[in-house]
Amino acid sequence: MRIGELAALTGCTPKALRLYEAHGLLGTVARKGSYRSYGPEDVQRVHWIRQAQALGFRLAALQPLRAIDTSAGAAAVQALIRSRRRAIARELACLQAADAALAALSEELAGCEDSSGCSAADRHLLQPRT
Repeated sequence: MRIGELAALTGCTPKALRLYEAHGLLGTVARKGSYRSYGPEDVQRVHWIRQAQALGFRLAALQPLRAIDTSAGAAAVQALIRSRRRAIARELACLQAADAALAALSEELAGCEDSSGCSAADRHLLQPRT
Protein backbone atom coordinates (compact mmCIF):
# COMPACT_ATOMS: atom_id res chain seq x y z
CA MET A 1 0.00 0.00 0.00
CA ARG A 2 1.09 3.57 -0.59
CA ILE A 3 1.54 6.30 1.99
CA GLY A 4 -1.94 7.77 1.46
CA GLU A 5 -3.54 4.39 2.11
CA LEU A 6 -1.49 3.86 5.26
CA ALA A 7 -2.41 7.35 6.44
CA ALA A 8 -6.11 6.65 5.88
CA LEU A 9 -5.92 3.29 7.71
CA THR A 10 -4.09 4.71 10.71
CA GLY A 11 -5.71 8.13 11.01
CA CYS A 12 -2.52 10.09 10.66
CA THR A 13 -1.07 12.26 7.94
CA PRO A 14 1.48 11.34 5.28
CA LYS A 15 3.72 14.00 6.84
CA ALA A 16 3.60 12.17 10.19
CA LEU A 17 4.42 8.88 8.46
CA ARG A 18 7.44 10.48 6.80
CA LEU A 19 8.52 11.77 10.22
CA TYR A 20 8.19 8.29 11.74
CA GLU A 21 10.27 6.96 8.85
CA ALA A 22 12.90 9.69 9.35
CA HIS A 23 13.18 8.63 13.02
CA GLY A 24 13.67 5.05 11.85
CA LEU A 25 10.51 3.88 13.61
CA LEU A 26 9.08 2.17 10.53
CA GLY A 27 12.25 0.31 9.74
CA THR A 28 13.36 0.13 6.15
CA VAL A 29 10.41 1.10 4.00
CA ALA A 30 10.25 -0.79 0.74
CA ARG A 31 10.07 1.19 -2.48
CA LYS A 32 8.40 0.53 -5.77
CA GLY A 33 10.11 3.01 -8.00
CA SER A 34 9.93 6.34 -6.20
CA TYR A 35 6.85 5.34 -4.15
CA ARG A 36 6.96 4.00 -0.62
CA SER A 37 5.33 0.61 -0.21
CA TYR A 38 3.91 -0.35 3.18
CA GLY A 39 2.62 -3.66 4.49
CA PRO A 40 0.24 -4.78 7.25
CA GLU A 41 3.08 -4.77 9.80
CA ASP A 42 3.48 -1.04 9.18
CA VAL A 43 -0.18 -0.46 10.07
CA GLN A 44 0.43 -2.15 13.44
CA ARG A 45 3.65 -0.25 14.01
CA VAL A 46 1.99 3.12 13.29
CA HIS A 47 -0.82 2.24 15.72
CA TRP A 48 1.82 1.48 18.39
CA ILE A 49 3.64 4.75 17.69
CA ARG A 50 0.44 6.78 17.93
CA GLN A 51 -0.65 4.98 21.09
CA ALA A 52 2.77 5.58 22.66
CA GLN A 53 2.57 9.28 21.77
CA ALA A 54 -0.90 9.49 23.32
CA LEU A 55 0.61 8.00 26.50
CA GLY A 56 3.23 10.73 26.68
CA PHE A 57 6.20 9.22 24.85
CA ARG A 58 8.26 11.38 22.52
CA LEU A 59 9.34 9.99 19.18
CA ALA A 60 13.00 10.11 20.20
CA ALA A 61 12.25 7.77 23.12
CA LEU A 62 10.59 5.20 20.89
CA GLN A 63 13.77 3.88 19.28
CA PRO A 64 13.27 0.42 20.85
CA LEU A 65 10.21 0.02 18.60
CA ARG A 66 12.62 -0.34 15.70
CA ALA A 67 13.51 -3.84 16.89
CA ILE A 68 10.28 -4.88 18.63
CA ASP A 69 10.12 -8.04 16.53
CA THR A 70 13.28 -9.34 18.26
CA SER A 71 13.49 -10.58 21.84
CA ALA A 72 16.01 -7.83 22.72
CA GLY A 73 13.80 -5.19 21.11
CA ALA A 74 10.69 -6.45 22.90
CA ALA A 75 12.60 -6.40 26.20
CA ALA A 76 13.72 -2.82 25.50
CA VAL A 77 10.12 -1.78 24.82
CA GLN A 78 9.03 -3.42 28.09
CA ALA A 79 11.78 -1.52 29.94
CA LEU A 80 10.61 1.71 28.33
CA ILE A 81 7.04 1.01 29.46
CA ARG A 82 8.18 0.22 33.02
CA SER A 83 10.15 3.47 33.13
CA ARG A 84 7.14 5.49 31.94
CA ARG A 85 4.90 3.80 34.51
CA ARG A 86 7.34 4.73 37.30
CA ALA A 87 7.31 8.35 36.10
CA ILE A 88 3.51 8.34 36.08
CA ALA A 89 3.46 6.88 39.62
CA ARG A 90 5.69 9.76 40.78
CA GLU A 91 3.40 12.28 39.07
CA LEU A 92 0.36 10.67 40.70
CA ALA A 93 1.95 10.91 44.14
CA CYS A 94 2.63 14.62 43.59
CA LEU A 95 -0.91 15.20 42.37
CA GLN A 96 -2.37 13.32 45.35
CA ALA A 97 -0.29 15.42 47.75
CA ALA A 98 -1.46 18.60 46.02
CA ASP A 99 -5.08 17.39 46.19
CA ALA A 100 -4.74 16.66 49.92
CA ALA A 101 -3.27 20.12 50.51
CA LEU A 102 -6.13 21.73 48.58
CA ALA A 103 -8.70 19.72 50.55
CA ALA A 104 -7.13 20.87 53.82
CA LEU A 105 -7.13 24.49 52.64
CA SER A 106 -10.74 24.18 51.55
CA GLU A 107 -11.75 22.86 54.99
CA GLU A 108 -9.84 25.64 56.70
CA LEU A 109 -11.48 28.28 54.56
CA ALA A 110 -14.94 26.73 54.97
CA GLY A 111 -14.80 27.76 58.61
CA CYS A 112 -14.15 31.33 57.51
CA GLU A 113 -17.11 31.73 55.16
CA ASP A 114 -19.04 33.90 57.60
CA SER A 115 -15.81 35.85 58.22
CA SER A 116 -16.39 35.72 61.99
CA GLY A 117 -14.24 32.65 62.53
CA CYS A 118 -11.24 34.01 60.66
CA SER A 119 -8.43 36.27 61.57
CA ALA A 120 -7.85 39.37 59.48
CA ALA A 121 -4.93 37.57 57.86
CA ASP A 122 -7.23 34.70 56.77
CA ARG A 123 -10.00 36.97 55.47
CA HIS A 124 -7.86 38.26 52.61
CA LEU A 125 -7.90 34.72 51.18
CA LEU A 126 -11.66 34.98 50.73
CA GLN A 127 -11.54 38.24 48.80
CA PRO A 128 -11.74 37.96 45.00
CA ARG A 129 -8.59 38.92 43.15
CA THR A 130 -8.67 41.74 40.65
